[in-house]
Amino acid sequence: MYAVLETGSKQYRVIAGDTLEIERLAVEAGKPVTFDRVLLVNKDGKVTIGSPTVARASVVADVVEHIRGEKKIAFKMRRREGYHRTVGHRQELTVVKIKEIKA
Repeated sequence: MYAVLETGSKQYRVIAGDTLEIERLAVEAGKPVTFDRVLLVNKDGKVTIGSPTVARASVVADVVEHIRGEKKIAFKMRRREGYHRTVGHRQELTVVKIKEIKA
């Protein structure tokens, strides 16, 4: 059984036991979180597609920890003008472990 859920404007295909790095959630580490935006559920070959979400479907997960992603560097330069800018960014992430899919 697997499901496709949406969080942080991104979609993830999950099964029970998966570990995901998603955009930061305002939930403390060790607490459970429920995702209600389930777009698709496949239960033993029986596929249910939502329009836009599947009714009465949810995914329950535990928040493992909060981390920061790898550093991304954006470098801008204009030749022969002495102009260059370096900007770095690290995304705030939450690691979650999927417990169960309710359909």
